[in-house]
Parts: sequence; structure tokens; C-alpha cells
Amino acid sequence: MRSALVNGLKYIRTEWLLYLFLLPGLIYFVLFKYVPMYGVIIAFQDYSPFLGLTGSEFVGFKHFERFFTDDEFFTVFRNTLLISVYKLFWGFPAPIALALMLNEVRVNWFKRTAQTLFYIPHFFSWVIFGGIVINVLSGTGLVNNILVYFGFEPILFMGEKAYFRTILVATDIVKESGWASIIYLAAIAGVDSTLYEAARMDGAKKRHEIWHITLPSIRSTILILFVLQLGNILELGVQQVFMLYNPVVYEVGDIIDTYVYRVGLTEQKYSFATAVGLFQSTVGLILILISNRAARRYGGGLW
Repeated sequence: MRSALVNGLKYIRTEWLLYLFLLPGLIYFVLFKYVPMYGVIIAFQDYSPFLGLTGSEFVGFKHFERFFTDDEFFTVFRNTLLISVYKLFWGFPAPIALALMLNEVRVNWFKRTAQTLFYIPHFFSWVIFGGIVINVLSGTGLVNNILVYFGFEPILFMGEKAYFRTILVATDIVKESGWASIIYLAAIAGVDSTLYEAARMDGAKKRHEIWHITLPSIRSTILILFVLQLGNILELGVQQVFMLYNPVVYEVGDIIDTYVYRVGLTEQKYSFATAVGLFQSTVGLILILISNRAARRYGGGLW
């Protein structure tokens, strides 16, 4: 252990200029990510802004118990878990499939135009993109106009519980899959082209090249991104749900983030909100550790 530490310090002293580039990033993470973590202590207090961290009373796991015994806990936890799994199942493969398709386009101007169109939604905030979705799916929107044109009855998509989770997953895929495909396109660009040439000489079809060369070559990239996404499985992004849901679909759309905002922050119950946030982070950390261990068996993983 000591010898490894000494060797490490010697290496850092030899390559000190490279490690100097790490310094701004390390300072950023220490100041803005790790130092504020002392604030999680209010999850175990009845925090009062007037008494501060040192003056507020410690109450142990009172706020965690309240969350787990709340009548709404099962509903928001079920909704969060279901929507997360749907997004993972449908949303994770979408950028991979998009990158594979874009990689096969040989007309450059068409490829650049398609990439631009797929990337643009990422730069819209959920306020703008959500407004577009609501207008398109409203009673007099584009989709209902098409349905009426072909003789169908209009559907109030945003007020139907049966459609809400599908709308959340589909809009998330449309908005983010283009941007997420950039990483996979970069990974595909690094695949040795001689492998494809050898495969073609052996009579391989395009689907064989994708299945036996491209996908195995970017396997480590896929595993790393999967591990990272699994760590955020309980964090769906409050902006999207806030923009699209309404009291009619609370039963299927209310997630932990919106529950924390509605119950914890608007009612100024900071300790309760922090306890729920700490629960989300703990679940995410456990999932990252488990999935990273599993990914290492297949040659991937974060560490």
C-alpha cells in the first residue's frame, strides 16, 4: 500500500503538468458538489431557518418515517419507478438505433440535415418543448385534426391517464435521443474500418456488420452510459412532468420530484424535502454500484 502510494506520488511529480489541468475541475467539485453536502444534515432535524443548522433540533429518522408511511408514498414511488423503467427500456436504445442509422447514411448533406433536426429539440427548454407538445396534442391540435379528418373521434390526450406515461416517454425520446446519439456516433467512428472490409470480403450483409462488428466494438460505451443512466433512475426531471401533467393525471403522473416540490418546498418543509432527496440519492448510488459491478464482467464499468 505504502509502495503504491509512493509510486503514485512519483508519477504525479513526473507528470505534474498534466495533473495541473485537473486542478480547476477538482476545485469546482469540492466547492460546489462536496462542501454543500453538509446540508443533508437537515434531513435529520426539524430545520428552522431562524435557528440554523446548529440550533435546529435533531429528530433522527422522523422525516424518513413520515415519507414511507405517507398515503401518497406508494403512488409516487410506483409512478417514479414505472416511468423510469419505461424510459430506460424505450429511451436507452433509441440513441443507439439512431446513431446506427445515421452512420449508414452516405449522402453527406442529408446526413448533416438529419443530424441537425434531431439535435435541435435538445436545446429547447421543457417550457418551450412542453408547450409545443400540449398544443400538438390538444383537442384542436394537429393530431386530433388528423384523427377527425380520417373520421375518428378526437382524444383529449393530456387529460387521459392511459396516455400520460406514454406521452412522457415519447416526448423525452424525441427531445434527447438525437443529442445522446452523438456519443455513440463518436464511438462508431473509432471502429477499425478494416474489420468491415474483411467482413464484406467474407460476404457479410449490412445487418451482420452492425450486429457482429459495430455493436460489439461500442459495447464498453453502451455499458458506461447504461450504468450512469441507471444511477438516475429515480430522478426523472421535474421540469418535464411539471409542464405536462395536471390534477386529472396525478394518479399516474405524480412522481417523487413533484411530490417533494408540492409537499416539501411549497409548504416550506425543508427537512422533509431533504430526506426524500437523500433517499433518491441513496437508491441511485446503490444501483450504480450494483450495475457497475455487473458491467465489469462484460468489460465495461466506470471503475
